[in-house]
Amino acid sequence: MQIGKKIKRLRLQKELTQEELGERTDLSKGYISQLERDLNSPSIETLFNLLEVLGSTPKEFFDDDADDQKVVFTSEDQTVYADEDKKYTIQWLIPTSNEKEIEPVMLTFEEQGEFKQFDASPSETFIYVLEGRIRLVLGKDEFIATAGNSVYFDATDSHQLFNAFAGKTQIILVPTASYL
Repeated sequence: MQIGKKIKRLRLQKELTQEELGERTDLSKGYISQLERDLNSPSIETLFNLLEVLGSTPKEFFDDDADDQKVVFTSEDQTVYADEDKKYTIQWLIPTSNEKEIEPVMLTFEEQGEFKQFDASPSETFIYVLEGRIRLVLGKDEFIATAGNSVYFDATDSHQLFNAFAGKTQIILVPTASYL
């Protein structure tokens, strides 16, 4: 078991620097660095103190199953919702997307379909048009993107997506958290 790798992963999940973790545990930045590189081993007391600060229990930390990260997701992992009134289907591509920094989805618009309108937010958004054509209304501006085009914007204005094609349009939409 690589204790250092697990400590580093927990520290990064808590968005702490080595120095910040050291300050919270009365350990030096150098010692934290050595632990994370498995150059030093903590005492049981030190390890339990680290785990408390990092929001983990010894059971969670030593549970080998907790270290398994799912990397590949199949269609069985995905969730689909269709809005018949607005003529779109949204497919969440990973089941834990609402717990992550980004939330990748596939949107399929029928002819004259539209996605809901969003208020301004600190989110960033990336879109890739797989087929068809979309119209993005961003504040007072409008943009058109066709198959093969990419779109990237800060969501600091209200915004909405529309199908601008006389048929089906399909996009991959990847906003940062709190968008959908």
